[in-house]
Amino acid sequence: MTTPAISRPDYDLPKSSAAFARASRVIPGGVNSPARAFGAVGGEPPFMARAEGAYLHDVDGHRYVDYIGSWGPMIVGHVHPKVRAAVTEALALGSSFGAPTEREAEIAEAVVAAVPSIEMCRFVSSGTEATMSAIRLARGYTGRDKIVKMAGCYHGHADSLLIQAGSAATTLGVPNSPGVTAGAAADTLLSPFNDAAAVEALLEANPGQVAAVLLEPVAGNMGLVPPEPGYLQALRDLTTKHGTLLIFDEVMTGFRLAYGGAQERFGVSPDITALGKVIGGGLPAAAYGASREIMAKVSPTGPIYQAGTLSGNPLAMAAGLATLEILREPGAYDRLEALTARLADGLEAAAREAGAPHVVQRVGSMITLFFHDGPVRDYEDAKGSDTALFARFFWEMLARGVYLPCSQFEAAFVSLAHTEADIDHTVAAAREALAAALG
Repeated sequence: MTTPAISRPDYDLPKSSAAFARASRVIPGGVNSPARAFGAVGGEPPFMARAEGAYLHDVDGHRYVDYIGSWGPMIVGHVHPKVRAAVTEALALGSSFGAPTEREAEIAEAVVAAVPSIEMCRFVSSGTEATMSAIRLARGYTGRDKIVKMAGCYHGHADSLLIQAGSAATTLGVPNSPGVTAGAAADTLLSPFNDAAAVEALLEANPGQVAAVLLEPVAGNMGLVPPEPGYLQALRDLTTKHGTLLIFDEVMTGFRLAYGGAQERFGVSPDITALGKVIGGGLPAAAYGASREIMAKVSPTGPIYQAGTLSGNPLAMAAGLATLEILREPGAYDRLEALTARLADGLEAAAREAGAPHVVQRVGSMITLFFHDGPVRDYEDAKGSDTALFARFFWEMLARGVYLPCSQFEAAFVSLAHTEADIDHTVAAAREALAAALG
């Protein structure tokens, strides 16, 4: 089917610019997360007023097809009627109790039923808390101090994890953050992603000292980088051999790449799993889980302390439960797969026709168009992308009503709310945007 040409509209952001100036007076950089700052693409971000389905609307009146989905959580789309109804019902009963509720057990049961490696889980409020707690649990359980992480994988802003992190840390060129102590850095060992031999060498060079190997099973914070065949299983075998725990950070991939996450999709089970984003249905919620034996070490049944005032918040639990119910409907993941494959094929064709250096990488409903010659398999490859071309392409797409992640080093997300027409609009916009960006 031939899609109509999309002429670039008049695109200015006077109201957003005023809002950004106001925010910058009282918020560092005008944003509450560096990933929103447009540091990789230049300029000032549009400020959003509302969202519904697959669309964002900014304060200047522009509508965008949304491919960030709040950086992953909005897998069923914005303001889904079932999610909205569940949150409204929960709010009428109270927004926070500081006491246990039945809904917490209900969603924990859903997690245990879905995720192959989890027999028990503990809810927290953010992905950073989930990965930080998973590492503390691994250290407490094994009695070891060191962890291995992959260069370019972002696991939140806990001290020991801001060592060659991806996400905005890559964009801003600050792989090691001031305020991270030498001691925290010393206990973090780095390996390239997709290099099992490098992990093996680290484990052998630090015998009996490595508590855990931590990674995103599908990297999303250096752009979308899939694991090479056999890589995850090799890590599973190595960690078992060395008495080290394997931690999957499935904050992005959990309930997105399959109902049971990346570990279901690839058939490899970690010892500890961190979850977030989708599990909260767009509200602040995350979790970490493992076997009963490992989780028994968590306070109050064990000595490893972790707590949180808003952990298991009733509104977030309601949104998460409603989202999981929608994802259990027949055909949900088949639709996500088909829509994202359509987008990948269209972007590949558009970039090829434009003569742009490119590779499109996709797993399930996560995708990145890299302006890079050849596959991207690790952080060093990702850094070789043409980020200046990406910045030009990003703004040309934004002006044509398509909201992509504002960095070459962030994965994009497709939701159940997207339609084939949305995908075709995006591909047509990409053809024009590439011509303009390369012109």
